[in-house]
Amino acid sequence: METGTPEFARKPKAGLLRALPAAGQAGRGTQAPGEGFALTIAARECAKLKFEHEHDRHDVALGVALIAAKRASLIGRGPQLGDVKVALNLFGLRSVALVDHKLSKPFRGLAHSYVLQRSFVDAVDGDELVATPSSLPQ
Repeated sequence: METGTPEFARKPKAGLLRALPAAGQAGRGTQAPGEGFALTIAARECAKLKFEHEHDRHDVALGVALIAAKRASLIGRGPQLGDVKVALNLFGLRSVALVDHKLSKPFRGLAHSYVLQRSFVDAVDGDELVATPSSLPQ
């Protein structure tokens, strides 16, 4: 008869470990499942926008995706189209015909700096994101 491996000496399996609680410090996000999908949705929605300077499109799409992922993670699920629409509305991007240099200013340089990305996401109030309904008018 074999004896089992003692549990106190075995390294716990990764799938059985519980997630650590959110640290709550600046620069420490809360992960959501499938956060990368927010980039896909944001790129689709930003493709519908007209930009004064085309080189701003990538920074804006990334910023919208980051905010959408933050909203989804605070709710505890993966990102959806409603999260991207909330992020677009937050910055007034859905209600304009042309995204000019002034509207894209908060997003400038996001695609090239992780530090800017973290400070950008931390600057948006999580309570405001969660309180915003995801079913928004077209």
